[in-house]
Amino acid sequence: MIDATTCHKALSFMDGSSGYNQIRMAPADEELTAFRTPKGIYCYKVMPFGLKNAGATYQRAMQKIFDDMLHKNVECYVDDLVVKSKKRENHFHDLRKVFERLRRYQLKMNPSKCAFGVTSGKFLGFIVRQRGIEIEQAKIDAILRMPEPRNIHELKSLQGKLAYLWRFISNLAGRCQPFSHLMKKDVPFQWDEACDKAFKSIKSYLMKPPVLVAPVPGRPLILYIAAQERSVGILLAQKNDEGKENALYYLSRTMTPNEIKYSPIEKLCLALIFSIQKLKHYFQSHSIHLVSKVNPLKYVMAKPVLSDRLARWYLQLQQFEITYVPQKAVKGQVLADFLADHPMPAEWELSDDLPDEDVLVIEVTPPWKMYFDGASHKEGAGAGVVFVTLEGEVLPYSFTLTQNCSNNVAEYQALILGLEIAVDAKQLPLKVYGDSQLVVNQLLGLYEVKKPELLPYHNYAKRLMGWLGDVELEHLPRKDNKQADALAKLASTLSMTDKEARIPICKSWVIPPIFSDDEDDMLQEEENHVTEVFEVEEEDWRQPLVDYLKYGKLPNDLRRGPTPAGEQLVSSITKARSIDDHLMDFSYAA
Repeated sequence: MIDATTCHKALSFMDGSSGYNQIRMAPADEELTAFRTPKGIYCYKVMPFGLKNAGATYQRAMQKIFDDMLHKNVECYVDDLVVKSKKRENHFHDLRKVFERLRRYQLKMNPSKCAFGVTSGKFLGFIVRQRGIEIEQAKIDAILRMPEPRNIHELKSLQGKLAYLWRFISNLAGRCQPFSHLMKKDVPFQWDEACDKAFKSIKSYLMKPPVLVAPVPGRPLILYIAAQERSVGILLAQKNDEGKENALYYLSRTMTPNEIKYSPIEKLCLALIFSIQKLKHYFQSHSIHLVSKVNPLKYVMAKPVLSDRLARWYLQLQQFEITYVPQKAVKGQVLADFLADHPMPAEWELSDDLPDEDVLVIEVTPPWKMYFDGASHKEGAGAGVVFVTLEGEVLPYSFTLTQNCSNNVAEYQALILGLEIAVDAKQLPLKVYGDSQLVVNQLLGLYEVKKPELLPYHNYAKRLMGWLGDVELEHLPRKDNKQADALAKLASTLSMTDKEARIPICKSWVIPPIFSDDEDDMLQEEENHVTEVFEVEEEDWRQPLVDYLKYGKLPNDLRRGPTPAGEQLVSSITKARSIDDHLMDFSYAA
């Protein structure tokens, strides 16, 4: 309401005469106000002072009377009335409309408390002008003339006066921090040097108090936040038509004993949440540009697992349009003054070899690199994944996919297997490379997923990438993806090198719902997602027999025509059986 009275060239201030007595009582309620005197029993016919709902009733009556004028050319708070005009030539017309409305409802104003056609005036304890809102000089003088508090009662009186002006004083909680220990019980009142220094700094600040402006609709607001060891500070500002930043609101508060234990980044989050709670009406009507040393939004949003406190903060932040702007990208006197009023604690400072930085900076860890590739042909399908750590260590993985699938599905499965490994390892920063242009562009949103069989793999891969958070996806030419390609082909053909190898085999591979909250889904996941590891020996004479009995697969030389070795193999097969994957020879039983 105070903000709405600024930026007007002509103002008229009026005060109701006799206050609540201008509102008549309902006839049925008159006897409820009866009181006894030596001369008899009387009752009120008008609303008396002292009724519990007198203020609310008077305010409701004024809002009903000036319903079509409120927030346009009239502002009303109980019996205080302000008529405002953007242009002076229109002010007489606005006053006429207001007085006609007052005459219609038989409301009277006190002429000794009225001021017409002025450029500034007192409204709700503040001085409102066209340029902004100022502190009433009488309230400033009352603090400047105060001596040093000699007891707890005088200190409470000082803090009460300062609390009324907290909107105008930058870092008021931090400035009053030396007074806090004197307010505790069973602590002797002793005004020390720190208290005297804080008291003088407040007086010095009030010698040149700031002028706060009202926000311009449709223009973003700038929110500065800072955290100290025991207090947080906020400044809400906005750029004017000339590009200069003007202060709108100062906020600060002292932390509780539990909040003092927060980390520096959590204290910044606390400052942001405190500003939302106190300035919610500004956040709801404007977009916000958040300026701070680090990004508290990323700290809250990127947490894979949220505690109760962070979950509450997350829900509050989701309601508003807040954009983070790095502090280094902002320059101006407003920011300089704000940082001067909120100095960093000494224990938060770093060494001089890192200028312009402090411990509030989040260390950016370089991401791991992940290469994936899938291969599919008539004989089988495989997936290859290669991780490259920060130290340059190469971690290869080769998977055999037992179900026949297309090459695109194999590519998706290779990517998903690699992302699942990263999830299990909790390796959040990850840069992924793949040579499948279709898969990469579909996940980047450049291509549309048209084939239904690819859609579940696409959705699951997106969910895994969303859980990891910081994942970069990039297309890579096949010639630069040789390691993952070789592992995929190795798994699909089961071709072994000279050394002993281990190949993970995914049986009946399906999309496992690892994000399901239902326990039954988690049990189903364990049944569906099975990985077994076999040691495969080379040149095993029993392997062709096992392949024929289990899969009906003949050796390659038999496909080209009968040979003596092939006839001997078929003859031996007739005498063999496979029981529980073990080859049994019954030739001697005959």
